[in-house]
Amino acid sequence: MVATYQEMSALISPEILQAVEKIGFTEMTEVQRKAIPVMLEGKDVIAKAPTGTGKTCAFGVPMIERIDPGKKDVQGLVLCPTRELCCQIRDDLRALAQFRPGLQVAAVYGGQPIAKQLDALHRHPQIVVATPGRLLDHMQRRSVNLRGVGVAVLDEADEMLDMGFMKDVRRILDVLPKGRQLAMFSATISREVMDISWLYQRDEVEITVKPVKLSEPKITQFKIASTGTKKLNDLVAILRAKNYRRSIIFCNTKYATTSLTGQLTDRGFQAACLNGDMRQSDRTKIMNEYKAGRLPILVATDVAARGIDVTDVDAVFNYEVPLENEYYLHRIGRTGRARREGDSFTFFGPNEEKHLNEIIRYTRSVVTEMTVTEDGCLLEVSK
Repeated sequence: MVATYQEMSALISPEILQAVEKIGFTEMTEVQRKAIPVMLEGKDVIAKAPTGTGKTCAFGVPMIERIDPGKKDVQGLVLCPTRELCCQIRDDLRALAQFRPGLQVAAVYGGQPIAKQLDALHRHPQIVVATPGRLLDHMQRRSVNLRGVGVAVLDEADEMLDMGFMKDVRRILDVLPKGRQLAMFSATISREVMDISWLYQRDEVEITVKPVKLSEPKITQFKIASTGTKKLNDLVAILRAKNYRRSIIFCNTKYATTSLTGQLTDRGFQAACLNGDMRQSDRTKIMNEYKAGRLPILVATDVAARGIDVTDVDAVFNYEVPLENEYYLHRIGRTGRARREGDSFTFFGPNEEKHLNEIIRYTRSVVTEMTVTEDGCLLEVSK
Protein backbone atom coordinates (compact mmCIF):
# COMPACT_ATOMS: atom_id res chain seq x y z
CA MET A 1 0.00 0.00 0.00
CA VAL A 2 1.25 3.48 -0.90
CA ALA A 3 2.32 5.22 2.30
CA THR A 4 4.26 8.30 1.19
CA TYR A 5 3.87 11.00 -1.43
CA GLN A 6 7.14 10.00 -3.06
CA GLU A 7 5.74 6.52 -3.69
CA MET A 8 2.98 8.17 -5.71
CA SER A 9 5.44 10.14 -7.85
CA ALA A 10 4.23 8.39 -11.00
CA LEU A 11 0.82 10.07 -10.52
CA ILE A 12 1.76 13.38 -8.87
CA SER A 13 3.78 16.09 -10.62
CA PRO A 14 7.22 17.19 -9.32
CA GLU A 15 5.79 20.65 -8.52
CA ILE A 16 3.18 19.19 -6.18
CA LEU A 17 5.72 16.84 -4.57
CA GLN A 18 8.02 19.82 -4.00
CA ALA A 19 5.19 21.77 -2.36
CA VAL A 20 4.18 18.83 -0.18
CA GLU A 21 7.79 18.38 0.95
CA LYS A 22 8.12 22.08 1.78
CA ILE A 23 4.87 22.01 3.77
CA GLY A 24 6.30 19.10 5.75
CA PHE A 25 4.07 16.26 4.62
CA THR A 26 5.73 12.88 4.09
CA GLU A 27 3.39 10.06 5.00
CA MET A 28 -0.08 10.08 3.48
CA THR A 29 -3.16 9.80 5.66
CA GLU A 30 -5.70 7.10 4.89
CA VAL A 31 -8.14 9.45 3.17
CA GLN A 32 -5.31 10.82 1.02
CA ARG A 33 -4.13 7.34 0.02
CA LYS A 34 -7.66 6.35 -0.95
CA ALA A 35 -8.96 9.56 -2.54
CA ILE A 36 -6.03 10.98 -4.51
CA PRO A 37 -5.59 8.12 -7.04
CA VAL A 38 -9.36 7.85 -7.60
CA MET A 39 -9.78 11.60 -8.12
CA LEU A 40 -6.77 11.70 -10.44
CA GLU A 41 -8.68 9.19 -12.61
CA GLY A 42 -11.50 11.73 -12.84
CA LYS A 43 -14.03 9.68 -10.88
CA ASP A 44 -16.71 11.10 -8.59
CA VAL A 45 -16.03 10.51 -4.89
CA ILE A 46 -18.10 10.46 -1.71
CA ALA A 47 -15.76 10.23 1.26
CA LYS A 48 -16.63 9.83 4.92
CA ALA A 49 -13.66 10.73 7.09
CA PRO A 50 -13.22 12.03 10.65
CA THR A 51 -12.20 15.63 11.29
CA GLY A 52 -8.46 16.25 11.12
CA THR A 53 -7.54 13.44 8.71
CA GLY A 54 -6.15 15.59 5.89
CA LYS A 55 -9.20 15.97 3.65
CA THR A 56 -8.07 19.28 2.10
CA CYS A 57 -4.91 17.68 0.74
CA ALA A 58 -6.93 14.65 -0.39
CA PHE A 59 -8.95 16.76 -2.83
CA GLY A 60 -6.48 19.63 -3.24
CA VAL A 61 -3.70 17.59 -4.85
CA PRO A 62 -5.85 16.06 -7.62
CA MET A 63 -7.69 19.35 -8.20
CA ILE A 64 -4.46 21.30 -8.71
CA GLU A 65 -3.15 18.58 -11.01
CA ARG A 66 -6.20 19.10 -13.24
CA ILE A 67 -5.75 22.89 -13.49
CA ASP A 68 -4.24 24.52 -16.58
CA PRO A 69 -2.55 27.76 -15.34
CA GLY A 70 -2.50 29.02 -18.94
CA LYS A 71 -6.29 29.28 -18.99
CA LYS A 72 -8.01 32.11 -17.15
CA ASP A 73 -11.31 30.27 -16.58
CA VAL A 74 -12.42 29.01 -13.16
CA GLN A 75 -11.57 25.32 -13.42
CA GLY A 76 -11.82 24.21 -9.78
CA LEU A 77 -14.56 25.00 -7.26
CA VAL A 78 -14.70 24.21 -3.55
CA LEU A 79 -17.88 24.88 -1.54
CA CYS A 80 -17.73 24.92 2.27
CA PRO A 81 -20.06 26.07 5.07
CA THR A 82 -18.17 28.86 6.88
CA ARG A 83 -15.91 31.86 6.31
CA GLU A 84 -13.09 30.47 8.44
CA LEU A 85 -13.03 27.13 6.64
CA CYS A 86 -13.15 28.98 3.32
CA CYS A 87 -10.01 30.96 4.21
CA GLN A 88 -8.27 27.88 5.59
CA ILE A 89 -8.85 25.88 2.39
CA ARG A 90 -7.72 28.81 0.23
CA ASP A 91 -4.47 29.08 2.17
CA ASP A 92 -3.88 25.31 2.02
CA LEU A 93 -4.48 25.20 -1.74
CA ARG A 94 -2.16 28.15 -2.29
CA ALA A 95 0.55 26.29 -0.37
CA LEU A 96 0.03 23.18 -2.52
CA ALA A 97 0.16 25.30 -5.71
CA GLN A 98 3.16 27.44 -4.73
CA PHE A 99 5.38 25.92 -7.44
CA ARG A 100 2.77 26.15 -10.19
CA PRO A 101 3.38 29.62 -11.73
CA GLY A 102 0.24 31.42 -12.80
CA LEU A 103 -2.15 29.32 -10.74
CA GLN A 104 -4.32 31.54 -8.55
CA VAL A 105 -6.76 30.66 -5.78
CA ALA A 106 -9.45 33.09 -4.58
CA ALA A 107 -11.91 32.89 -1.69
CA VAL A 108 -15.36 34.47 -1.65
CA TYR A 109 -17.51 34.47 1.48
CA GLY A 110 -20.01 36.56 3.37
CA GLY A 111 -18.89 39.19 5.87
CA GLN A 112 -16.13 40.61 3.67
CA PRO A 113 -16.58 43.72 1.48
CA ILE A 114 -17.75 42.68 -1.96
CA ALA A 115 -15.29 45.07 -3.67
CA LYS A 116 -12.27 43.15 -2.37
CA GLN A 117 -13.67 39.91 -3.74
CA LEU A 118 -14.56 41.49 -7.07
CA ASP A 119 -10.94 42.57 -7.37
CA ALA A 120 -9.75 39.01 -6.64
CA LEU A 121 -12.14 37.55 -9.23
CA HIS A 122 -11.04 40.09 -11.86
CA ARG A 123 -7.55 38.55 -11.60
CA HIS A 124 -9.02 35.37 -13.15
CA PRO A 125 -8.34 32.73 -10.48
CA GLN A 126 -8.41 29.15 -11.71
CA ILE A 127 -9.70 27.88 -8.34
CA VAL A 128 -12.47 29.50 -6.29
CA VAL A 129 -13.23 28.52 -2.70
CA ALA A 130 -16.62 29.82 -1.58
CA THR A 131 -19.53 29.73 0.79
CA PRO A 132 -22.73 29.03 -1.19
CA GLY A 133 -24.60 32.27 -0.46
CA ARG A 134 -21.81 34.62 -1.45
CA LEU A 135 -20.98 32.60 -4.58
CA LEU A 136 -24.61 32.89 -5.71
CA ASP A 137 -24.33 36.64 -5.16
CA HIS A 138 -21.32 36.77 -7.49
CA MET A 139 -23.08 34.58 -10.02
CA GLN A 140 -26.01 37.01 -10.10
CA ARG A 141 -23.58 39.93 -10.49
CA ARG A 142 -21.91 38.00 -13.35
CA SER A 143 -18.58 38.52 -11.61
CA VAL A 144 -17.80 34.79 -11.77
CA ASN A 145 -18.33 32.29 -14.57
CA LEU A 146 -18.44 28.59 -13.70
CA ARG A 147 -18.86 27.15 -17.20
CA GLY A 148 -15.22 26.00 -17.24
CA VAL A 149 -15.29 24.11 -13.93
CA GLY A 150 -13.93 20.59 -14.35
CA VAL A 151 -13.61 19.65 -10.66
CA ALA A 152 -16.08 20.59 -7.89
CA VAL A 153 -15.75 19.67 -4.21
CA LEU A 154 -18.21 19.93 -1.34
CA ASP A 155 -16.19 20.03 1.89
CA GLU A 156 -17.88 19.45 5.25
CA ALA A 157 -20.87 18.49 3.10
CA ASP A 158 -23.01 17.33 6.00
CA GLU A 159 -22.58 20.58 7.92
CA MET A 160 -23.14 22.72 4.84
CA LEU A 161 -26.38 20.98 3.93
CA ASP A 162 -27.57 20.79 7.56
CA MET A 163 -27.10 24.57 7.83
CA GLY A 164 -29.78 25.09 5.18
CA PHE A 165 -27.64 25.45 2.07
CA MET A 166 -29.30 22.63 0.12
CA LYS A 167 -31.12 24.92 -2.34
CA ASP A 168 -28.07 27.16 -2.80
CA VAL A 169 -25.79 24.17 -3.42
CA ARG A 170 -28.19 22.72 -5.97
CA ARG A 171 -28.49 26.05 -7.81
CA ILE A 172 -24.70 26.16 -8.08
CA LEU A 173 -24.29 22.54 -9.16
CA ASP A 174 -27.02 22.98 -11.77
CA VAL A 175 -24.94 25.51 -13.73
CA LEU A 176 -21.74 23.44 -13.79
CA PRO A 177 -20.78 21.54 -16.96
CA LYS A 178 -22.32 18.08 -17.22
CA GLY A 179 -18.95 16.35 -17.53
CA ARG A 180 -17.47 17.85 -14.39
CA GLN A 181 -16.10 15.74 -11.55
CA LEU A 182 -17.85 16.03 -8.17
CA ALA A 183 -16.29 14.97 -4.87
CA MET A 184 -17.91 15.24 -1.44
CA PHE A 185 -15.99 15.03 1.81
CA SER A 186 -17.92 14.74 5.05
CA ALA A 187 -17.58 13.59 8.66
CA THR A 188 -21.00 11.91 8.40
CA ILE A 189 -23.11 10.80 5.44
CA SER A 190 -26.48 12.38 6.13
CA ARG A 191 -29.67 11.97 4.12
CA GLU A 192 -29.03 15.35 2.46
CA VAL A 193 -25.53 14.24 1.40
CA MET A 194 -26.98 11.07 -0.12
CA ASP A 195 -29.62 13.13 -1.97
CA ILE A 196 -26.92 15.32 -3.56
CA SER A 197 -24.94 12.21 -4.49
CA TRP A 198 -27.96 10.59 -6.12
CA LEU A 199 -28.79 13.74 -8.08
CA TYR A 200 -25.35 14.89 -9.18
CA GLN A 201 -22.87 12.01 -9.04
CA ARG A 202 -22.42 9.10 -11.45
CA ASP A 203 -20.62 5.83 -10.66
CA GLU A 204 -19.18 7.46 -7.56
CA VAL A 205 -16.48 5.74 -5.54
CA GLU A 206 -17.32 5.48 -1.84
CA ILE A 207 -14.46 5.98 0.60
CA THR A 208 -14.73 5.41 4.33
CA VAL A 209 -12.04 6.23 6.85
CA LYS A 210 -12.80 4.84 10.27
CA PRO A 211 -11.22 6.33 13.39
CA VAL A 212 -8.91 3.35 13.91
CA LYS A 213 -6.19 3.54 16.53
CA LEU A 214 -3.60 5.00 14.18
CA SER A 215 -5.79 7.92 13.04
CA GLU A 216 -7.98 8.21 16.13
CA PRO A 217 -7.16 11.36 18.10
CA LYS A 218 -5.37 10.68 21.39
CA ILE A 219 -7.55 12.77 23.66
CA THR A 220 -7.78 12.30 27.41
CA GLN A 221 -11.35 13.28 28.31
CA PHE A 222 -12.52 14.62 31.67
CA LYS A 223 -15.83 15.87 33.04
CA ILE A 224 -16.14 18.18 36.03
CA ALA A 225 -19.26 18.92 38.08
CA SER A 226 -19.07 22.69 38.47
CA THR A 227 -21.36 25.70 38.00
CA GLY A 228 -21.46 29.46 38.53
CA THR A 229 -18.45 31.13 40.15
CA LYS A 230 -16.92 27.76 41.02
CA LYS A 231 -16.86 26.81 37.31
CA LEU A 232 -14.97 29.97 36.44
CA ASN A 233 -12.55 29.41 39.32
CA ASP A 234 -12.01 25.78 38.29
CA LEU A 235 -11.31 26.83 34.69
CA VAL A 236 -8.84 29.48 35.83
CA ALA A 237 -7.11 27.02 38.16
CA ILE A 238 -6.66 24.44 35.37
CA LEU A 239 -5.40 27.04 32.89
CA ARG A 240 -2.82 28.32 35.39
CA ALA A 241 -1.70 24.86 36.48
CA LYS A 242 -1.44 23.33 33.02
CA ASN A 243 -0.14 26.46 31.26
CA TYR A 244 -1.29 25.15 27.87
CA ARG A 245 0.39 26.81 24.92
CA ARG A 246 -2.82 26.80 22.88
CA SER A 247 -6.38 25.98 23.96
CA ILE A 248 -9.97 26.51 22.83
CA ILE A 249 -12.92 27.14 25.15
CA PHE A 250 -16.38 26.44 23.72
CA CYS A 251 -19.58 28.22 24.72
CA ASN A 252 -23.09 27.78 23.29
CA THR A 253 -23.92 31.47 22.69
CA LYS A 254 -22.23 34.60 21.36
CA TYR A 255 -22.98 36.43 24.61
CA ALA A 256 -21.26 33.71 26.64
CA THR A 257 -18.08 33.97 24.54
CA THR A 258 -17.74 37.72 25.09
CA SER A 259 -18.61 37.46 28.77
CA LEU A 260 -16.14 34.65 29.47
CA THR A 261 -13.38 36.34 27.45
CA GLY A 262 -13.79 39.48 29.56
CA GLN A 263 -13.61 37.46 32.78
CA LEU A 264 -10.44 35.70 31.65
CA THR A 265 -8.68 38.88 30.52
CA ASP A 266 -9.60 40.49 33.85
CA ARG A 267 -7.68 37.64 35.50
CA GLY A 268 -4.58 38.25 33.40
CA PHE A 269 -5.02 35.73 30.59
CA GLN A 270 -4.42 36.49 26.91
CA ALA A 271 -7.76 35.49 25.43
CA ALA A 272 -10.00 36.52 22.54
CA CYS A 273 -13.45 35.44 21.44
CA LEU A 274 -14.66 34.32 18.03
CA ASN A 275 -18.36 34.57 17.18
CA GLY A 276 -20.69 35.34 14.30
CA ASP A 277 -21.36 38.96 15.31
CA MET A 278 -17.77 40.03 14.72
CA ARG A 279 -16.51 41.73 11.56
CA GLN A 280 -14.70 39.36 9.26
CA SER A 281 -11.53 41.47 9.42
CA ASP A 282 -11.51 41.12 13.23
CA ARG A 283 -12.12 37.36 13.03
CA THR A 284 -9.30 36.95 10.53
CA LYS A 285 -6.90 38.97 12.69
CA ILE A 286 -7.71 36.89 15.77
CA MET A 287 -7.29 33.60 13.87
CA ASN A 288 -3.92 34.73 12.50
CA GLU A 289 -2.77 35.62 16.02
CA TYR A 290 -4.00 32.26 17.32
CA LYS A 291 -2.34 30.24 14.55
CA ALA A 292 0.92 32.14 15.00
CA GLY A 293 1.00 31.22 18.70
CA ARG A 294 0.68 34.80 19.93
CA LEU A 295 -2.79 34.16 21.39
CA PRO A 296 -2.95 31.16 23.73
CA ILE A 297 -6.71 31.08 24.46
CA LEU A 298 -9.58 31.24 22.00
CA VAL A 299 -13.19 31.37 23.22
CA ALA A 300 -15.63 30.36 20.48
CA THR A 301 -19.08 29.17 19.51
CA ASP A 302 -19.51 25.97 17.49
CA VAL A 303 -20.23 27.76 14.21
CA ALA A 304 -17.35 30.21 14.57
CA ALA A 305 -14.91 27.38 15.23
CA ARG A 306 -15.79 25.44 12.06
CA GLY A 307 -12.78 26.64 10.12
CA ILE A 308 -10.19 26.22 12.86
CA ASP A 309 -7.59 23.81 11.51
CA VAL A 310 -4.65 24.10 13.88
CA THR A 311 -2.70 20.90 14.47
CA ASP A 312 -1.20 21.70 17.87
CA VAL A 313 -4.14 22.66 20.11
CA ASP A 314 -3.25 21.29 23.54
CA ALA A 315 -6.66 21.34 25.19
CA VAL A 316 -10.35 21.91 24.57
CA PHE A 317 -12.76 23.10 27.26
CA ASN A 318 -16.52 22.66 26.99
CA TYR A 319 -17.42 25.52 29.31
CA GLU A 320 -21.02 24.72 28.45
CA VAL A 321 -22.29 21.24 27.57
CA PRO A 322 -22.81 21.00 23.79
CA LEU A 323 -26.41 21.32 22.63
CA GLU A 324 -26.10 18.45 20.12
CA ASN A 325 -24.36 15.09 20.49
CA GLU A 326 -22.29 15.57 17.32
CA TYR A 327 -20.99 18.94 18.54
CA TYR A 328 -19.07 17.16 21.30
CA LEU A 329 -16.95 15.24 18.79
CA HIS A 330 -16.44 18.32 16.61
CA ARG A 331 -15.30 20.30 19.65
CA ILE A 332 -12.86 17.85 21.21
CA GLY A 333 -11.60 16.96 17.71
CA ARG A 334 -9.86 20.35 17.63
CA THR A 335 -7.16 18.80 19.84
CA GLY A 336 -5.19 15.56 19.46
CA ARG A 337 -4.72 16.20 15.72
CA ALA A 338 -1.89 14.99 13.49
CA ARG A 339 -1.05 12.17 15.93
CA ARG A 340 -0.50 14.56 18.81
CA GLU A 341 -2.09 14.14 22.23
CA GLY A 342 -4.59 16.50 23.85
CA ASP A 343 -6.92 17.00 26.82
CA SER A 344 -10.61 17.83 26.90
CA PHE A 345 -12.63 19.11 29.84
CA THR A 346 -16.42 19.35 30.05
CA PHE A 347 -18.07 21.30 32.86
CA PHE A 348 -21.62 20.33 33.83
CA GLY A 349 -24.26 21.24 36.34
CA PRO A 350 -26.97 19.09 38.01
CA ASN A 351 -29.47 19.79 35.22
CA GLU A 352 -26.92 18.95 32.51
CA GLU A 353 -25.61 15.63 33.82
CA LYS A 354 -28.25 13.47 32.10
CA HIS A 355 -27.66 15.17 28.73
CA LEU A 356 -23.88 14.85 29.09
CA ASN A 357 -24.18 11.15 29.90
CA GLU A 358 -26.29 10.71 26.75
CA ILE A 359 -23.55 12.43 24.73
CA ILE A 360 -20.92 10.15 26.25
CA ARG A 361 -22.95 7.04 25.40
CA TYR A 362 -23.73 8.29 21.88
CA THR A 363 -20.10 9.11 21.10
CA ARG A 364 -18.79 6.02 22.92
CA SER A 365 -16.33 8.22 24.73
CA VAL A 366 -14.26 7.28 27.76
CA VAL A 367 -14.63 10.22 30.14
CA THR A 368 -13.23 10.35 33.67
CA GLU A 369 -15.01 12.48 36.28
CA MET A 370 -12.66 14.75 38.18
CA THR A 371 -12.75 17.48 40.78
CA VAL A 372 -10.43 20.49 40.79
CA THR A 373 -8.42 21.72 43.76
CA GLU A 374 -7.65 25.40 44.30
CA ASP A 375 -4.16 24.97 42.86
CA GLY A 376 -5.50 23.30 39.70
CA CYS A 377 -4.78 19.68 40.56
CA LEU A 378 -7.23 17.16 39.11
CA LEU A 379 -8.48 14.48 41.49
CA GLU A 380 -10.55 11.55 40.25
CA VAL A 381 -14.02 11.32 41.78
CA SER A 382 -14.47 7.99 43.50
CA LYS A 383 -17.60 6.09 42.50
